[in-house]
Amino acid sequence: QVQLVESGGGLVQAGGSLRLTCAASGGRTIATYAMGWFRQAPGKEREFVAAIGWRGVSTDYADSVKGRLTISRDNAKNTVYLQMNSLQAEDTAVYYCHSDASKFRPSTVVAGQSRDFGSWGQGTQVTVSS
Repeated sequence: QVQLVESGGGLVQAGGSLRLTCAASGGRTIATYAMGWFRQAPGKEREFVAAIGWRGVSTDYADSVKGRLTISRDNAKNTVYLQMNSLQAEDTAVYYCHSDASKFRPSTVVAGQSRDFGSWGQGTQVTVSS
């Protein structure tokens, strides 16, 4: 499995912005895998946030973040990003980067994947103060 390391989380006021970064390490590329971001708020289940296909062409978003969060990737840098704008208190959570386990698939396969599937990072905390 690939090792994924998230960064960029922090404390921000409502209406502010953050950019999360997910960097792959351990000698394996993520360039041929669909990638996604999930989040888990205190006392809640982990939920899907955004996904991007292996070529970076297809993307999918949870309804709650559409128009505010944007996922992108730079395969040359083995990195995936989540640009978060117009942040709300409800966005407060630990954000996890996720890699699909099978190559050459579109973004649509990511949303329903369980914790037992693919690779996951350790998470980065995002706190939005109202």
